[in-house]
Amino acid sequence: MAKWTPKHEAPEPLEGPVVATIVGGTILWFVLFLVQLPFYGWYDDRGWSWWVWTCLAGAGLGLIGIWYVRGREAAIRRAKAAESEASAASAETPGSDRETP
Repeated sequence: MAKWTPKHEAPEPLEGPVVATIVGGTILWFVLFLVQLPFYGWYDDRGWSWWVWTCLAGAGLGLIGIWYVRGREAAIRRAKAAESEASAASAETPGSDRETP
């Protein structure tokens, strides 16, 4: 078990245009579904109809993903705003932590 213990810390997660990435992927899955839909009979004859439904499932899960990452981004923004507001308030009143007689 000791040989599988990591010898260094994990890197910080990469932040990027997460919402745009999920929206783009969702659109791509839905477009693939629409493109395959006219050929459903061909897919069904060969036992490949699951391809069509996989694309629809990808689009549906993408909608859930959009809802999730938008909420995550909003929570990150709120936390940063609260943190900067707290640090600004403590910087404005340096002696406010002392009791007054």
